[in-house]
Amino acid sequence: MWSIKHVLRLPLAISALFLCMFSAVADQPVEKKSAILIKNARVFTGESDKLLEGMSVLIQENKIRSISPSVTAPTDAIVIDANNRVLMPGLIDVHWHTMLNFWPISKIMSSSFGALNIAAAKHAEEQLMRGFTSVRDVGGNVFGVKAAIDDGIVKGPRIYPSGPYISQTAGHGDFRGPNDVPSNPGAPLDYQQRIGNTLIADGEAQVIRRSREALRMGATQIKVMAGGGVTSTYDPLDVSQYLPPEMEAIVGVAQSWNTYVAIHANTDEAIREWLQAGALSVEHAFFMEEETAKMMAEKGAWWSMQPLDLHGEDAFQFETDLATQKYQKVVAGLEKAVKLAKKHKVKTAFGTDLLFDPALAAREGKFLTKLQKWYTPYEALRMATHDNAELLKLCGPRDPYPGALGVVKEGALADLILVDGNPLENLDLVADPECHFLVIIKDGQLYKNTVTD
Repeated sequence: MWSIKHVLRLPLAISALFLCMFSAVADQPVEKKSAILIKNARVFTGESDKLLEGMSVLIQENKIRSISPSVTAPTDAIVIDANNRVLMPGLIDVHWHTMLNFWPISKIMSSSFGALNIAAAKHAEEQLMRGFTSVRDVGGNVFGVKAAIDDGIVKGPRIYPSGPYISQTAGHGDFRGPNDVPSNPGAPLDYQQRIGNTLIADGEAQVIRRSREALRMGATQIKVMAGGGVTSTYDPLDVSQYLPPEMEAIVGVAQSWNTYVAIHANTDEAIREWLQAGALSVEHAFFMEEETAKMMAEKGAWWSMQPLDLHGEDAFQFETDLATQKYQKVVAGLEKAVKLAKKHKVKTAFGTDLLFDPALAAREGKFLTKLQKWYTPYEALRMATHDNAELLKLCGPRDPYPGALGVVKEGALADLILVDGNPLENLDLVADPECHFLVIIKDGQLYKNTVTD
């Protein structure tokens, strides 16, 4: 009898076929109905701190068709009585790694691409059941998992993929071994580049080619490693990565495709250089200074922030002392960065970056509650819905899911959560989705319904 462990030993193409077979047998497709009516709901629209009271919300196909106190639904509609509970938009995480969140880094880097895809698909369903109906994936070859989700083979959130992140030699995306340089131009790419999780490029010609390859794969935005990172060995935190002509070349490629560049950067100098080159999304930015915050606001760039902990059960745990030391340095700068972003009204988005640790990934919603240190529950929820959706849509015509996200309004895509309680009063409800998220709908399909009459 075949099992998953046997499938993992097969070549990639064959294992993918078996994955589809296992999915079809083990988990029946979500039943599609002509309509879903949620009645007697208090609605958090994603845009206002005032709930709409006593509303009925009609969903037909994949959109919200009507919101009013009284709605007549088709006779075959699924009817859910919210019983005065709060209906809100699905949550969005704009800094996620679908291919990297479920195992320690040593296992990720040594596993086959087939195994990574199967594990990623499994954990994508778990993420959807945490109420995260959309993610911006900022690094990794997630295109196969995305296609499987979109085709209904497996369950998971909408994915806005960056594909392979672009890194310079000795950059945050250079995970080659200690003896792999000097590189031989005639040698094959290392495994992580061959499977498209990362691409190393140096010089204008190479960065242009690699950026175009990522877009050809289906990237909705380009992700670039612009400065030192925590989990990489050969790039100290203080370094700026890429030279101005290379930066401008990458941004130029993105602009020619009517989309944008998101940069991994911590150091102030790297952020400023890339903002000047035209990058529009800055990930992390723990060492941001005041003039840089002002520049971000003036240029309309986004700060994609991660509310990480230095200590306690929610602090990242690493396999090396070097990574631990780097992590402690960057997270120590978070408080200052938040204050500067608030002071200068920088567009701010919420992401988690929960990678290489499945225990932390399972607590994704809890990280949203950590925003309460600086923001009201309304501000945090708006950030994780309406505001994050604005950042997703920055990809313009590269958008794989046209339509409004992050809001509850007529004509919007139907990504919704029914909460047992009021998260505008008690944000901690989102930390326990199994208990408090009674209904989860994505793209008009009902994935969870525990409401009882």
